[in-house]
Amino acid sequence: MDETGGIQLLLAAEQDAQRIVVSARAGKTQRLRQAKEEAEREIAGFRAQREEEFKKKQDVSTGSVDSNVKRLEEETDAKIQQLTKESSQKSNEVTSFLLKYVTTVKV
Repeated sequence: MDETGGIQLLLAAEQDAQRIVVSARAGKTQRLRQAKEEAEREIAGFRAQREEEFKKKQDVSTGSVDSNVKRLEEETDAKIQQLTKESSQKSNEVTSFLLKYVTTVKV
């Protein structure tokens, strides 16, 4: 009977060891799953942060292009106004000069 009792004891110990191994594997799997989920959350946060920084830089870059276009348009408008003003001022002088030239007869 001691032999059967010893075998039964070994079988019970083996089953306990198997339960411990299964429990350890399940715990390891759970910890790996949690670590993977945490890493994915960190990656998503990092990606969102980098995308936000990229969008800000892109907006600044696009904004500087827009501001350059606006500045050039303003400068062009100012020059057009200046030329229009100068031409209207000199228009009378040119007209009187041409009339004088056309109406003056040299003898």
